[in-house]
Amino acid sequence: MKKLSTNALMRARSILANPSGDQMTGWLIVVLVVVVVGAVFMTLYQGSITTIWNSIVDKITGLLS
Repeated sequence: MKKLSTNALMRARSILANPSGDQMTGWLIVVLVVVVVGAVFMTLYQGSITTIWNSIVDKITGLLS
């Protein structure tokens, strides 16, 4: 998995650094990768994130009471 992500980053970097290529396409690829990784992260860890968020809200409301 690490090698795959490293290869993807290297390809994205070569697209962005290529003066003859379309840099907008490179940036769109980078944005797409960030969105997909974020969506996968949110899907996998949604329960933990919800638990942590509820704990934070409870502590803040407890302090304000």
